[in-house]
Amino acid sequence: MTTTVETPGRAAPTPHRDRTHYLYLAVLAAVGLGIVVGLAAPSFAVELKPVGTVFVNLIKMMIQPVIFCTIVLGVGSVRSAARVGKVGGLALAYFMVMSTAALGIGLVVGNILHPGSGLHLTKEVAKAGTAQAAGAHSSTTDFLLGIVPNSMLSALTSGDVLQTLVVALLIGFALQAMGRQGEPILRGVGHAQRLVFRVLSMIMWVAPVGAFGAMAAVVGETGVDALKSLAVLMFGFYVTCALFVFVVLGTILKLATGVNLFSLLRYLGREFLLIVSTSSSESALPRLIAKMEHAGVDKPTVGVVVPTGYSFNLDGTAIYLTMASLFIATAMGNPLSVGEQVSLLLFMMVASKGAAGVTGAGMATLAGGLSSHRPELVDGVGLIVGIDRFMSEARAVTNFAGNAVATVLVGHWTGGLDRAKLDRVLAGHEPFDETTMLDAEDLEVPNAPQVVVPTGPRLQPA
Repeated sequence: MTTTVETPGRAAPTPHRDRTHYLYLAVLAAVGLGIVVGLAAPSFAVELKPVGTVFVNLIKMMIQPVIFCTIVLGVGSVRSAARVGKVGGLALAYFMVMSTAALGIGLVVGNILHPGSGLHLTKEVAKAGTAQAAGAHSSTTDFLLGIVPNSMLSALTSGDVLQTLVVALLIGFALQAMGRQGEPILRGVGHAQRLVFRVLSMIMWVAPVGAFGAMAAVVGETGVDALKSLAVLMFGFYVTCALFVFVVLGTILKLATGVNLFSLLRYLGREFLLIVSTSSSESALPRLIAKMEHAGVDKPTVGVVVPTGYSFNLDGTAIYLTMASLFIATAMGNPLSVGEQVSLLLFMMVASKGAAGVTGAGMATLAGGLSSHRPELVDGVGLIVGIDRFMSEARAVTNFAGNAVATVLVGHWTGGLDRAKLDRVLAGHEPFDETTMLDAEDLEVPNAPQVVVPTGPRLQPA
């Protein structure tokens, strides 16, 4: 039964029209225009790079507030700490298994294709490779020390997702232990979350400009020649990522939950477009959090799995590091043995934690890993500088798909998934609100007294 309310003297509200589909059509047009400009006027196109960088920085500016609010609300409103621990433990175990699977697939494909044969290393290329090694993680200890922020407030401004995750979990558990005394704080965080998502929806209207600048710059810098000379590596990497997403992830999702992977990917289509146009999976992180909650995954699961997955569930990055290492070693005439392949890439997977989603972070990790294990191969990193931007898109899309699937799986395994709502959302019966990026129930502050309407289901907002 549906309950409606009519107010005397007041006209019935008109249905809200979603105009954001025009926004994403504009993004598509901007990407196409950027490619044309990059090919027609390369020197001018390269100067447009700051335009794309500004947009990505605007999105990244919102990531840590979104993660903080989501985790604090999700953990603080749950009365059982064991529930959060179960979600986190299961998520980390799943991430380890899938990263190992991605590593294995990359090794198999790389050893079959033998990319890199016949290429020559010049002095200019060697210099480019050496430059990429600067500033990369040099040890696992550096990574572990970087998890703890200098202060509680610096975790919100450091740009490090893991630091925000740690502080938000501590505050969430503290509010959980405070009980009713912590409810006013939770209500304040709930209002802050609404504000953050509204600001994010405003920033998204700049997406076409950012997509144009980013795409024009990369095409102007790369040109067609680099793509032709390194086509084998790019083709092998793209095919490997596709196999992993559609075969491995698709099969696991179908067998475990019965959810069709293509339905989930279609639901996240706008986020994939945003990733391709910016070459950064971080640009879609806030929207993934909002969309997973809208799809029926509860707040604690989304708040723990998504931010953790962006640092630990690096399926695309694992495949990239595998194939790029084999490519460089072959191109320099110094192929890696099986033992060297495994030890080197396991180190890289640890060193890359916390750097996922940022354009160029994969290449810095590659250079840092080679510098620690096989210093004579560092110069070869310059061989793939020209195509790293295009490979960055593929690994970012793969990482994003892996995190979306992981959120649904962990929610299903821990009882945090409303399967009926997920089916309705994927079928298009409950559209995502692009304006607020929050569901109607999310507009209510956590643990606040609820007004019960005795005549039927709760009223739908205008």
